[in-house]
Amino acid sequence: MPRVVPTGTRHRVGSLLGAEFRSLWLDDGICAGIATNWVVFSVSPLLRALIIEAAKLQHEQDDDSYADRVVHLIVDQLRRAQPLPAALPWPRRGPVVALCEALYADPADQRGPAQWGAGLGLSARTLARRFNEEIGMTLSQWRQRLRLIKAIEMLGGGCSVTQTAFDIGYGSSSAFIYAFRRETGMSPQAYCRRQPSNLGEVNPRQSSRRHVRLS
Repeated sequence: MPRVVPTGTRHRVGSLLGAEFRSLWLDDGICAGIATNWVVFSVSPLLRALIIEAAKLQHEQDDDSYADRVVHLIVDQLRRAQPLPAALPWPRRGPVVALCEALYADPADQRGPAQWGAGLGLSARTLARRFNEEIGMTLSQWRQRLRLIKAIEMLGGGCSVTQTAFDIGYGSSSAFIYAFRRETGMSPQAYCRRQPSNLGEVNPRQSSRRHVRLS
C-alpha cells in the first residue's frame, strides 16, 4: 500500500515478512495537488510501471528528455491516485499506546475493552472512551483495520490464505475471506492475482529498498 508522506514528517518503513519496495523523493516544487497530509493510495498498473522505469533510469544518463517525461507522468499519476482507507491511526501517549503496540505485535489477540482495561488499570468504559478520543474509531474498528493491513502484508509475502487467516486472529479462512472482501471489494485470491510478478525474485525474509529522486 503505497503512501505519500509530506516533507519534514518523521516516519519509519518496515515489513513483517520482507519486501521489495521503492521510495520516490519528490521536490516540494512539484508536489502541488498531490497531498497536504500523509495518505495511503492505490497504485495503478501504469504508475507501478513508471516507478519501476524511473528506478532503472537512475543509472542511465543517455536520454534526459525521456527521463523528464517519465517523471512528469509519475507526478500526473500521483495526482490522480485514489486514497485508500488503509491508514492505521496511532496514539501519542498513555495506556492506549501500550494496547496498540501489543495488538500490532499479535493481531490475533482476542481481548476486548474489559480485559484490556483490567490489565491497564482502567474500566472498560474509560478505555473505550479514551481509545475513541485518541484514535478516532473504536477498538473493534481499529483492530479490523490492523488485521487488514497485516493480511495484505502477509499475502504479499507469499503466505497462504489459511495461514494468514489464523495468524491474524480469524477462526476460519471463510470468515477471513468474507471480512477481506467486505473491506476491499475482492477476495484475497483476487487481490493476490492483481499484484505484479515482474519485480524480481525477493527472499521473503529480506527487504530491498530503492530510492528515486524526482525534481
